[in-house]
Amino acid sequence: MADAPLAGLNIVVTRPREQAAGLAQRIGSLGGNAILFPLLEIRPVPDSTLLQNLVTRLPAFDLAIFISPNAVRYGMAAIHSTGILPDGLKIATVGMGSAQALLDVGVTGVIVPTEGSDSEALLALPLLTNVSGWKIVIFRGDGGRELLGETLKARGADVEYITCYQRSKPAQDVGTLLSHRLDAITLSSSEALVYLWEMFDDAGRKQISSVPLFVSHPRIAEKAHKQGWHKIIQTDRGDDGIVSGLVAWAETTA
Repeated sequence: MADAPLAGLNIVVTRPREQAAGLAQRIGSLGGNAILFPLLEIRPVPDSTLLQNLVTRLPAFDLAIFISPNAVRYGMAAIHSTGILPDGLKIATVGMGSAQALLDVGVTGVIVPTEGSDSEALLALPLLTNVSGWKIVIFRGDGGRELLGETLKARGADVEYITCYQRSKPAQDVGTLLSHRLDAITLSSSEALVYLWEMFDDAGRKQISSVPLFVSHPRIAEKAHKQGWHKIIQTDRGDDGIVSGLVAWAETTA
């Protein structure tokens, strides 16, 4: 059991399909059965004109912020298609997962909070408290929170958003999901949580809300509480955080 703490457990992985493999493999290596049920689909923007135009203007910016690993993936692909990052451009992101994604494509010296992994944590860094006169670009998906940009503008920065990928809801069959005996569900997006909840009628919600839900941020936990989930476990972010949370929970319920 020590080598397989998740033995026999059916654990739902709701990440976008192309980002789920690592977590699913970790769960499998610990004896669990990962059930892939992606709740978001990530695609490049259908028209990259604005993105390409922004990339040509990067030398005029002081700071580029990448909101997520997907922003790194699609934003850096656009940058690399035209050359390299300009000298002197500071690079920041909100979490260690995105920082690792930047490192994987050769970007070092990334500004990233070590305590917390969201806009609030990034904004609390001393370097970003005095940005008056800076030109800042935020690479992100379509939509999302405005806190980061609004706060930086209030601090005197000139801020632009650039959409470099789109999120959509994949077609899913909840009957297939409920055909399994579900032991746990992992979730790392408030948007995905809302989509999951909307899939069910009242009877289905009563059934699914009894499954332990593992979430990676307080905002997701708060939304899940409001929806009516009975057991919500908040983990650290990233694969390590989710897996550690799953293992600790499994050991207490064994």
